[in-house]
Amino acid sequence: MTKFKSTTSKLVIAVTSLAALTACQNNNQNNDISAKDISVVMQAKSDSTAKGQVNFKEENNLVSMQAHFTGLNKGPHAIHIHAQANCNASDAKSAGGHWNPTNEQHGQWGDKAGYHKGDIGNFEVDADGTGQITFQTNEWCIDCGDNNKNILGKSVIVHQGSDDFVSQPSGNAGVRVACGEIIK
Repeated sequence: MTKFKSTTSKLVIAVTSLAALTACQNNNQNNDISAKDISVVMQAKSDSTAKGQVNFKEENNLVSMQAHFTGLNKGPHAIHIHAQANCNASDAKSAGGHWNPTNEQHGQWGDKAGYHKGDIGNFEVDADGTGQITFQTNEWCIDCGDNNKNILGKSVIVHQGSDDFVSQPSGNAGVRVACGEIIK
């Protein structure tokens, strides 16, 4: 009887150890799956010389965006996410309007009066034509299946001017000078 208990105890320990190892492996796999990255190459539009790259990374239910641009005019420029992943038109109007899945009015990000999920804001461009912006939110996701949060299948647009955060429906930011599709 003692031998049986000992064998049973060893079996229980072995099964418990195997379960713990499997759980650790699954957690590591889930951590790898939860980190999602997309790089977007920006194309010049509306006869501009604008170029750039926008990198999105989702980790722990938070999406960060890092964008770097060249070939822009000095001063403030608006950047938005637009409704369609389509930069085919020479003026980028094929990307549609601002991404606005919750049907809010246009505004500054976080404004209690409302804002589009695509209303990122403005960034400053130096005299050498370079500019950058970083942004982070839990109101976006990458390929998550939630249409109110999913940025996949949209476009990033840089405008010639700044967003005034008041004019409807898009902030009076001027022509679209760069476009990039958020696709896999």
